[in-house]
Amino acid sequence: MAPPSHRAASVQRGLGRVVLFLLAGFGWTACTRKAEPQTSPTPAAQVQILRVSQRNEPASLDPATTTLPDEFGTLRTLLEGLLVPGENTTAPRPGAAEHFEVSADGLTYTFQLRANARWSDGAPVTAAQFIAAYQRLLTPATAAPKASTFFLVKNARAFATGALTDFNAVGFRAPDARTLVITLEQAHPRFPYIVASGPWLPVRSDVVTKHGRSWTRPENFIGNGPFLLSEWRADQRIVVRKNPNWYDAARVRLDEIQFIRFDSGDAEERAYRAGQIDATMSVPSSKIAAYQAERPGELQRHPLIETRYLSFNTRRPPLDDARVRLALALAIDREKLTKKILQGGQPATGRMIPPALRPADVSSELATAHRHDPAAARALLTAAGFNAKNFPRLELSFWTSPAVLEAIQAMWRENLGLEIALTQREARVHLAALATGDYAIALINAIPDVADASNLLSDFATGAPENYPGWSSPAFDAAVARADFVSAENQLLTAAAVTPLYFNIKTFLLSPRVKGWREDGLWAPDFTAISVEP
Repeated sequence: MAPPSHRAASVQRGLGRVVLFLLAGFGWTACTRKAEPQTSPTPAAQVQILRVSQRNEPASLDPATTTLPDEFGTLRTLLEGLLVPGENTTAPRPGAAEHFEVSADGLTYTFQLRANARWSDGAPVTAAQFIAAYQRLLTPATAAPKASTFFLVKNARAFATGALTDFNAVGFRAPDARTLVITLEQAHPRFPYIVASGPWLPVRSDVVTKHGRSWTRPENFIGNGPFLLSEWRADQRIVVRKNPNWYDAARVRLDEIQFIRFDSGDAEERAYRAGQIDATMSVPSSKIAAYQAERPGELQRHPLIETRYLSFNTRRPPLDDARVRLALALAIDREKLTKKILQGGQPATGRMIPPALRPADVSSELATAHRHDPAAARALLTAAGFNAKNFPRLELSFWTSPAVLEAIQAMWRENLGLEIALTQREARVHLAALATGDYAIALINAIPDVADASNLLSDFATGAPENYPGWSSPAFDAAVARADFVSAENQLLTAAAVTPLYFNIKTFLLSPRVKGWREDGLWAPDFTAISVEP
């Protein structure tokens, strides 16, 4: 999965984007769906079952309360939005809507739903059901952590914050059962990417009303995606099976997907070698060279729209001094981290915005990017009035990648003479500490909900729930608001509220039996394109 992100965060849970590898215990309960009647059962010899590793036990299968990218990846097997993500950040593809039109001023999007779109119980998918799902998510009492992905829609922010109580004034309209019209506050060229994001997945409000919180149990779940929820054994596995009522079911080759829970990369790698799973989420760095030499065809690398970085708690002295933060940033040798420690092909970086999200006319160089400069780091620390003897005790907290953090700890010791303690926390505890500001320096992943730079940078705006550094700059806020991402990134790096380390790459193992694997860059494979050979 995706580790703590600030919405991203590869440390997020109900908090936004921090994506963590959540550890869990072994007391599980089982939920299974009643057997589905099959008119033409698949011969046993031809049954295609895909077994994939799952590192985060979903906190929910409700898109209104889901936060993590890999959770949404699981949900996409069960639910389908108006649009679905394109491969490797390409333009979104048709989903429940077969096409859409945009008005000349860019403010109105009209989506036409497929005539043959059905829910798993056979009922037709309608525009009114999408709107009801959006209303539920935006209702203040729902407290949806991803409500902000709707704020481009006219009056959506006002309704979500309680400033407006009449949902009819929000920019959603259904002229007929198959037409959904969305009106925006302001034009945004990447709005289709937002519509394709996880929080925009639909749910059946009547099912939620009937079953309450238990609507996500397998026996109650009704979706409009390519698979059905068959089983959910907490902290053990989730099983989904092919949905015969999906409009394009004939194209789906898999009969079943098993999302099997592991709490570490070592455990899933052992299971892979034993033939117990077909795809892992990662590969221990110590095993990469061996797989590259002995089984190169099984070692896969997929670029991600994900920045791994350190967050400095700017509310805590001496990290309230930008000179101290920048000194710590410049003392890190990022190339050494990626080439000597990680060895997975991750590009070292001193920038926050991944290449896939940068405007085409923007240079890859940035004067304010954090670079390895020990002499400048020592000068900044001295200017701030600190040295090895009077620097206060600080801790660097993390949930994964201890070797990387140990290397950073050694760099601070060697280049600045500072002793920074390391604290490894269980993922949920790490996430909670970020939310409350109970940390000094922390490892985080920035994974946007949407393939859009504004979605990533807005997490550092004043008052944003995922603004874990607690940093505030009116000039930065204004730059993000006017979509001047070069200026915004420059200000963020100059202030050194965070320091980027590298752009992540998903390095994982894939059985040669698995064909057609493709992903969107945000931890979501397209399972409708996959097949498994005998």
